[in-house]
Amino acid sequence: MNQSLLNDSVLVTLYKNGNEKAFELLVKRYKSKVYTAIYLIVKDSYTAEDLLQDTFIKAVTTIKSGRYNEEGKFLPWLLRIAHNLAIDYFRREKRYPTIVMEDGSNVFDTLEFSEDSAESIQIRQETYNRLRDMIDNLPSVQKEVLIMRHYNDMSFQEIADATGVSINTALGRMRYALINLRKQMTTTDQSRYVSN
Repeated sequence: MNQSLLNDSVLVTLYKNGNEKAFELLVKRYKSKVYTAIYLIVKDSYTAEDLLQDTFIKAVTTIKSGRYNEEGKFLPWLLRIAHNLAIDYFRREKRYPTIVMEDGSNVFDTLEFSEDSAESIQIRQETYNRLRDMIDNLPSVQKEVLIMRHYNDMSFQEIADATGVSINTALGRMRYALINLRKQMTTTDQSRYVSN
């Protein structure tokens, strides 16, 4: 029997029963689609390759553990794993951005940095304190959305679900929070110039 003609669910069942070739066929069948889905999010070929491997490793682990729920939707399931891994990576990188060299190495691995000066540490701390005060001055619903979004890395859908409002309301609250923060910053900057 030609295994390349078998559908996904048959191949998954064969793999569960110990047929390694069945999973190789699934990898060949979907590797480029999964890679493309990841690359569109992370926009880096080295990272996309790593996350592609992670996606298939996670798929193997889930299938082998018996937790794969067979609904005949292998590709959408695989793409959901890839998407989640890519988004997790993207969130981590947004917090700790890296610069990748042409050979794929991280530029920060090759550079040595001096410690922050006492002055830069003090300025950073003052900025954090000022921002915290401004956030505290926001209306509670705006403050809640801002904290969930920027400090808890929640999506707007997750925020909407957690606060019991529509996604548009969550987006609106975030927009007004940012507008109000800008107003406070402008007011604070102007008063600093006046007092000097």
